[in-house]
Amino acid sequence: MFDPVIAPSGTLLGLLQRGRGDGTLHALTAPRPEALAALNACVLHDPRHDWQVENRSLYYARLYLDLNGELDEIEAHLFDAADILDTDESRTGLALAVLGHLASYGRRDALELLRRYAARGSNWAWALDELALRDDDAALLALAAPVLARFPADPEGEAELAAAVRDAFEPRPWRLWAEDPRVSVATRVRAAQEAGSFDRWQRQMRPSGPRPGWSVRAVFEWAQQGVERGAALHVPAARCLTAVAGPDDRAEIIDAARHGDDGARCTALRYLADSHDPDVLDLIEAAHVAGSRLVVGAAVDAFERMRSVAAVERARRWAHRPDALGQAAGRVLACRGGAQDSELVLGALREAVRGDGPDAPTLCTLVDGAGRLGIACAAPVLRHVYRETASSHLRGRTARALAATDPSFPAGFAVECLWDCEETTREVAARHAETGDARVVDQLRRLAADPAEEAEVQTAVRSRIGPDTTAV
Repeated sequence: MFDPVIAPSGTLLGLLQRGRGDGTLHALTAPRPEALAALNACVLHDPRHDWQVENRSLYYARLYLDLNGELDEIEAHLFDAADILDTDESRTGLALAVLGHLASYGRRDALELLRRYAARGSNWAWALDELALRDDDAALLALAAPVLARFPADPEGEAELAAAVRDAFEPRPWRLWAEDPRVSVATRVRAAQEAGSFDRWQRQMRPSGPRPGWSVRAVFEWAQQGVERGAALHVPAARCLTAVAGPDDRAEIIDAARHGDDGARCTALRYLADSHDPDVLDLIEAAHVAGSRLVVGAAVDAFERMRSVAAVERARRWAHRPDALGQAAGRVLACRGGAQDSELVLGALREAVRGDGPDAPTLCTLVDGAGRLGIACAAPVLRHVYRETASSHLRGRTARALAATDPSFPAGFAVECLWDCEETTREVAARHAETGDARVVDQLRRLAADPAEEAEVQTAVRSRIGPDTTAV
């Protein structure tokens, strides 16, 4: 999947792509055809950089409801010829998730569309998972035949069926089909369930990792084998060292951290950092100067995991370095520094935005640190990140930091956050948004009554309003 192209934050499309509350508010006041065009563009071309930590489906589904939007564009996208050629779930996953939420809100057309796609589409498993949560038994039983027809009745097809049953996110349809009165359906599904369980048992009985009785050297060799295969195993290898190594092995581990091959060196640095060895900070610095890219990354990661006083003191010395270790030092201070480190954290935050923009990977930790330390003069930078970042996950963390640093937050960004795509951001808004604006009170009541809303958001809302009282 290619990185999405994000429109400027001042446009309706840019706001909706980011999942900002202002996107909904602007869409509701824009001409309806323009708003629906922007909404469809977002749903049909997923704007998220990381779908695992960013939410959009409920946000877009609510806007379809508010606009009384038709689903013709989604239907054409799902059943386009490209569905046969491009089977990556990222092409259709967001649209299917939006349909699932719309079905929960009672949109019959969304439910019918999901049923048709589960029977005919390439990303049928996702559609089936959406239906498993929302459809009735009779409709799910009707899908058994078209779904099973995807798998030929030969050994290869049965193996693929077993894998599909084993990996299903929602098991309800398969359990229904295992009890189907049609013998041909029930027999195949039960056999697939048994084969999937047997596959899991076989994998458990044939582990490929370390064995009891391994030596320190054997663990290092295993880690290096991973490097040669392109698999970084130094993290599990370091955990193995914890079980294998004794006091007499420290010299060997120190030597590996200084002079070992990449697998051994990464493993040793991780192990020594986790055990707070007194020499590890010097070894991390030496690895950063003279190690390979893999070793440098492992050294930086090991340093960031450390929680000792010595690590924080070293971070204060390293925070001015113009390299990866200096950036890591800023993040360590953001997580574990004190009030005296506010200037260093603020400097790291400003430098990250200047150097890498409002979507820099390091910003999550630095934004959290600005909020934790209550750095009031960080508010202008935080407001910039909030407006410009394409990551709704980072924007939510920025909203929490603004709540702790910016006196204008309750009457400003907190209001639009009530319509944000992230439930954690809506929760922050529910706790802080000023209620002088009538829109705030109406939205709080809507969130409190919406069965699709997260429990944490509704708890925050109910801490502000009662069922028959005005907001306070």
